[in-house]
Amino acid sequence: MSAISVQGLHKSYGEFEAVRGVDFEVQPGEVFALLGPNGAGKTSTVEILEGLRPRTSGSVSVLGFDPGVQVNELKDRIGVCLQSTNLPDKLTVSESLDWLGAFYSKRLPTDYLLGRLQLKDKAGAQYSTLSGGQKQRVALALSLVNDPQIVFLDEPTTGLDAQVRLEIHTLIEEMRASGKTVVLTTHYIEEAERLCDRIAIIDQGRIIALGTPREIQAKTLGQSRIEIEVRHPLPEGELPPWRDAEAVSLDDARTSLHVASARPERTLVDLVKWIEQSGIELVDIRLKKPTLEDVFIELTGKTLRD
Repeated sequence: MSAISVQGLHKSYGEFEAVRGVDFEVQPGEVFALLGPNGAGKTSTVEILEGLRPRTSGSVSVLGFDPGVQVNELKDRIGVCLQSTNLPDKLTVSESLDWLGAFYSKRLPTDYLLGRLQLKDKAGAQYSTLSGGQKQRVALALSLVNDPQIVFLDEPTTGLDAQVRLEIHTLIEEMRASGKTVVLTTHYIEEAERLCDRIAIIDQGRIIALGTPREIQAKTLGQSRIEIEVRHPLPEGELPPWRDAEAVSLDDARTSLHVASARPERTLVDLVKWIEQSGIELVDIRLKKPTLEDVFIELTGKTLRD
């Protein structure tokens, strides 16, 4: 059984339809991401899955529960880390874990969570004294307090420094290794590429691409780019018709050559032969495959934060 099943999901706010017929499934033990620009419908979709917001229409199942009906049963089995978490200033880290844990039928020991999130030395610290990274680790610890089967992480690393982001990435990988299902929204495309088994790109309330990062790249952007830097300007005249070269451009100095190819391994062989036969002094050669960010911009015409 799928951990999450969504069919024909719609969500309207008055006249505005934020989610317009979304369909997807998430398998147990999978790290699944929703990517999209601001206002695309990501947050509305995730909040419906979490039982925080009612849907307008469609079918939704999370761990076999309808989040619009069996709210308490669902919340007992999931963990949620929102974009921002605010606790009373004088509440200590350990008190916050003990307090939230008391609401669940199952809970992990506070000492275990403090150790896992590297918070043992902050157990007695008041919330107001914590740094931004420490507050985010507390939020993650709170999302794990009931040992959930599914963890929802809404932009868990936004605004954090590289070291804290790496710690959170490691935690997500540990969740996957332990069999937990993770649903992630993020504004960092490289984060989704690194962590996620599958990705859904959502724009204007609809999913416009769904699959593994590699599958999405292959379906939407078949071209790779070969970049060549030479010591001296290339001779005037037309360039050879290299196999599978679909677009060729030279800079004004004729020392930088860019070639787009759907089969770069064949084009690259021809290019290297031509360079050798022409006696051209090569400075650098690079092969760049399309990134998920390239795909996202091609599909939506926007950057992720638009």
